[in-house]
Amino acid sequence: MRITVVGAGAIGGFVGARVAASGVPVNAVARGGTLAALRQHGWRVEHRDGLLTAPVHAVDPGEAAALGTQDVVLVAVKAQSLPAVLPAITPLLGRETVVVPALNGVPWWFFDGFGGPCEGRQLESVDPGGAVAAAIPTRHVVGSVVHMSCATPEPGLVRHVAGTGLILGEPDHRDSERLRQLVDLFRAAGLDATASSSIHTDVWYKLWGNMTTNPVSALTRATADRILDDELVLAFCHAAMREAAEIGARIGCPIAETPADRTVVTRKLGAFRTSMLQDMEAGRPLELDALVGAVREIGLVVGVPTPSVDAVLGLTRLAASCRPLA
Repeated sequence: MRITVVGAGAIGGFVGARVAASGVPVNAVARGGTLAALRQHGWRVEHRDGLLTAPVHAVDPGEAAALGTQDVVLVAVKAQSLPAVLPAITPLLGRETVVVPALNGVPWWFFDGFGGPCEGRQLESVDPGGAVAAAIPTRHVVGSVVHMSCATPEPGLVRHVAGTGLILGEPDHRDSERLRQLVDLFRAAGLDATASSSIHTDVWYKLWGNMTTNPVSALTRATADRILDDELVLAFCHAAMREAAEIGARIGCPIAETPADRTVVTRKLGAFRTSMLQDMEAGRPLELDALVGAVREIGLVVGVPTPSVDAVLGLTRLAASCRPLA
């Protein structure tokens, strides 16, 4: 099986290393310090039992075409970086290539064939001008939701913090041979991979859980526990979550839990620094549109007012624009 990871950061590096260590060769498309480290050391993952290593063939995005057509392409860049890596992805796609986007937030394929009030809608907040949809048609996609926490203490080195969950599902909700093969592939690599018949709901549920903590942490520089401990901030987060839950109900992604229920889960994670907080402090672009902007855009379509979502989007966007970029 020919597999390539595009974006060998925390999640891409962790999954790529685990699959490669299981005996299935995995290529990587990376750049800069990450590319140099992969070429020198191969895949590396620090975990509680030591250091996991595996060989890798790593190339620069401009060299991706030399890899040829792939069976599976795992796309593990941040949503806002996806348009920039399309030229590296498209040469990897053949007629039967499966693309697994390991992205947070609402993906570009979300309303293609989903039905409901947003059927076929292109979200400008997620895919301006439809460039991603044109380059990676939904027929190639098996959706995914990642439930794992990893960090990159240095380029090319991944530190596994917690979790190995990976939910996979066809955008049309069918059971398929390629879905079963992917689940088997990732399970053989030691990941807790499961097949879902409602991947849209899984995507929306994860978004619902982190669409407030992430931007609020970026605004305040607070760890998650401090956000939950402030009753006024928590009330604001819950108001935004109720807005998103109502939108989910209208588009066919109902959430049975309350915001308070979700807070109990988040509190168990302790004093963690969200990825958006780390990006804010490092001067990197924020994964804001796919996590928050898309919620506002969909709310406008289905007629759900989103004053709290709008507030957190506007404030975080302004804060990000007022700090120096890396």
